[in-house]
Amino acid sequence: MDLKNVVAVVTGGASGLGEATVRQIVANDGKAAILDLNEEKGQALSNELGASTIFIKTDVTDGASVQSALDKAIEHFGKVNVLVNCAGIAIAKKTLGKSGAHNLESFSKVIQVNLIGTFNAIRLASEKMSTNEPNEQGERGVIINTASVAAFEGQMGQAAYSASKGGVVGMTLPIARDLASLGIRVMTIAPGLFETPLFASLPEKAREALGKMTPFPQRLGKPSEYAQLVQSIIENSMLNGEVIRLDGAIRMQPR
Repeated sequence: MDLKNVVAVVTGGASGLGEATVRQIVANDGKAAILDLNEEKGQALSNELGASTIFIKTDVTDGASVQSALDKAIEHFGKVNVLVNCAGIAIAKKTLGKSGAHNLESFSKVIQVNLIGTFNAIRLASEKMSTNEPNEQGERGVIINTASVAAFEGQMGQAAYSASKGGVVGMTLPIARDLASLGIRVMTIAPGLFETPLFASLPEKAREALGKMTPFPQRLGKPSEYAQLVQSIIENSMLNGEVIRLDGAIRMQPR
């Protein structure tokens, strides 16, 4: 799929990996709907990038909210043929810590946003994509999810986050199989340590130390590198049903 023909819906599109994805798509003459809860950042990004974007305040855990956002995106751009799921949250809590057992509500919230929110967007976006006219490759849509290396090597305190991202990894292939007959591809990216808002508040020395955990290159990943992979997935029709680690060969240690 050529990016100039792309109309993408990007959840979590107001910052971090989602923002970089929106910028990459627009820079290559595509169009993007920015779905995010942060109205200030989302609208500012849309204002900066102009007519090729629209901001829609969206809660990925709410079916009606996502449905409304997709309807607005299609009304504005005429279609939606790419979904990039970047919305997510993280917490750090041990299963049993000094303050007692892991809070069940916080565990559930991470699953709700990262896993169920991702599936919510997939199920509704794929329904919209199924009515698209197929391109010369027979494609009607491309769906790209965001997992994490924590899906494979979760550290101490990452039970909720790892479970949520492991779920995203686990559902990638069956959803790709579900949607194959419709010409909709499904892929997942599992980033390592990236320069996202999660790390922005850390001191420079701490950021450098984290970067040095990566074998090569010894630095934090750049959101633009995530966005570059999104572009490659969109453009390469043989990429389907797979999880790609984007991590500089890091394998996370217990702590």
